[in-house]
Amino acid sequence: MSAAAHKRAGLVCILLAVVFSIYSARLVHLQVAKHKEYRSLAGATTAKTVDERAERGIITDRNGEALAVNVPIYAVAVDGKLVTETKADRAKLAGIISRHLELPLDKVAERIATERPYVVVQRGVDAIRVAGLKEELSAERIRGVMYESEPRRFYPNEERLSHVLGFLNHDGDGVQGVEMMMQPYLRGEDGFVTTERDRTGREIVAYRGTERPAKDGMTVELTIDMELQEIVEKELDEAYKRLNPNMLTAVYVRPRTGEVLAMATRPAFNPNHPGEAKVETTKNRAIIEMFEPGSTFKIVVIAAALEQKTVTPQSIYHCENGSFAYGGKILRDVHGYGSLSVHDIMVKSSNIGCAKIAMHLGADTFHEYIRRFGFGERTGLGLPGEISGMVRPRHSWTPLSITRVPMGHEIAVTPLQIVMSMSAIANGGNMMLPQIVRAVRDQDGREVVSFSPQVVRRVVSEQTAAHVAASLADVVGEKGTAPQAAILGYPVAGKTGTAQRVDPKGGYTPGKYVVSFAGYFPANDPEVAGIVLVDDARTPGTRNYGGLVAAPIFAAIGRGMARQLDLVPAATKSDGTTIALVPFGSGAN
Repeated sequence: MSAAAHKRAGLVCILLAVVFSIYSARLVHLQVAKHKEYRSLAGATTAKTVDERAERGIITDRNGEALAVNVPIYAVAVDGKLVTETKADRAKLAGIISRHLELPLDKVAERIATERPYVVVQRGVDAIRVAGLKEELSAERIRGVMYESEPRRFYPNEERLSHVLGFLNHDGDGVQGVEMMMQPYLRGEDGFVTTERDRTGREIVAYRGTERPAKDGMTVELTIDMELQEIVEKELDEAYKRLNPNMLTAVYVRPRTGEVLAMATRPAFNPNHPGEAKVETTKNRAIIEMFEPGSTFKIVVIAAALEQKTVTPQSIYHCENGSFAYGGKILRDVHGYGSLSVHDIMVKSSNIGCAKIAMHLGADTFHEYIRRFGFGERTGLGLPGEISGMVRPRHSWTPLSITRVPMGHEIAVTPLQIVMSMSAIANGGNMMLPQIVRAVRDQDGREVVSFSPQVVRRVVSEQTAAHVAASLADVVGEKGTAPQAAILGYPVAGKTGTAQRVDPKGGYTPGKYVVSFAGYFPANDPEVAGIVLVDDARTPGTRNYGGLVAAPIFAAIGRGMARQLDLVPAATKSDGTTIALVPFGSGAN
């Protein structure tokens, strides 16, 4: 080889070495210096973090009946980049979607005519439609349609128990009721998966990165018995149609445990469609309605006087024949009475008799027992929105207050507070904490949290409670104010209440009354305590009294509950009066 050839070969080698050095340097630059930058760009194109939504926990009654569940619902979306590019295929896709989702063809075609990676075509699509859509698209080999799970909360009993359960907002968070109260347990924890996809959109499983599985919400088991709830709501429905009141509510509890067995209000609403309901119909009146209790409050002053040994059941007070002048005002009874024992003052519901007992007891002591019975504070049930009612401080009482508060005026309470005070008498003097949730269970059914009965405090002694209970039993007798609350075969104890409706502007609304009956049965061994409250019933003439309006509803509910709970009736005479009591079962489970 000539010198010139050697020279050319050397130059070529040098040139190749320079070229390869440049490419090598560039490769090193890309793979080392620019590695993170280009990996980030590639990840932005192919990597994706997919959220995995947790399923909300369900709500059941004490017997496992589902009250709030999740129905599989989907959002159907299109990835414009993955849809086959030809107009013919897009037209075919629009036709298939339009047919399965029952949407106008032109609107579907307009929505999918895009290059955007995510366009929602329709939300709220049920699983059956999605399955049919998937099947046809697969057969036609059309890609680019996505199905995002959006479970919808469903309440199978619709209006039943609506005020207790509450509902969800658009973000899936609880609004009112148990849905809000137990939100931390029900909502669960969302998860996510970081993954990569190829150019066709399929996941590259080998490149799957960080992963945190979703943790579904827990099951909340209520103390509610839906069989008893159904009995209550059916009777309220009938009474609401018949009486056409402004409002009607009922609460029933188990006295010795404080468990709420049933709670209902009319008018009601459907939690499946909360947006269609008027705000007033969504309120749980059992815990937010503040009313003057009327004569149901007389158990407080009589129990306090008996407990303080200021009186005995046989102590006599003159009831002024129905008209008592005090503090420049006249206090009246519906019927005029002369001398009555403390026992009969309760049975006859004498305002004057209770006023004199309170005066003998003393305002300071009476006020103390009002608070001891739980008035003026929330019961601790836990449902959102519960109010404390209104008990004025002792120093703000007027000279007339000592005669008006004993008959349930100048004080405001909730239906639940009255039930719990009545339960304290039924329970031998112990004030129980009301409970609406029985337990919380995980996905495997294991009990995570349980709620045992809790005694808040002893209000009065067993002896005092027994004396008051004897009077309450006679209230439902022939000589009392509530014979219509009687349940054939089952002794009932309770108290009527009749009060004028308070006018928000001051004073009272003429001709408007809030009437109630609160009681328990069987009187000798109470299984159920409850209240029925009727606001402004449309009744003929002067029949708007607790004993005539609320007591019959209480009795009708009680008859149904006694059958459902398999309570053994007491022995009775042919005329229906009780002559002996026999043992019976334990009642609600």
